[in-house]
Amino acid sequence: PGRAGTARFLARHNTWGFVATRAARGKIQGMPYGNCLLLSDGPINNSTGIPFFYVTPKDNTVTDLLKNPMASLTLPEADGNFCRKNVIDPEDPRCARLTLTGQMVTVPPEEVEFAKQAMFSRHPVVRKWPRSYEWFFMKMNIEHIWLQSW
Repeated sequence: PGRAGTARFLARHNTWGFVATRAARGKIQGMPYGNCLLLSDGPINNSTGIPFFYVTPKDNTVTDLLKNPMASLTLPEADGNFCRKNVIDPEDPRCARLTLTGQMVTVPPEEVEFAKQAMFSRHPVVRKWPRSYEWFFMKMNIEHIWLQSW
């Protein structure tokens, strides 16, 4: 599929990713901080390549992002079948990894319906998460793309 095709495949087929931020709290302020988050790049039949997230301000990652929106998102091929089927360790260079960097922003009102369709079509259970957690949608405005695919 080529490098661009591999990157699109990883963006489309990963249902979660590892988000790294710069901690904005307590004793770890300024240090790297990482967390796994569910994501979707669009409804099943409308992949956009733009990662959308359903998040709560109670999450430390979101606290960080609201103070400094710069983040990286790593999407591993290990989430799919290739590495599992071939009994390849996720860190093996033959398992592709896509890292996107950019700004994480709150989804504007005119895009919220699309973000809902994107997340809820891939993760239906999140509709049942406690409303008291004040969930909202974020997306990454991608500035840089790095693909490891050897």
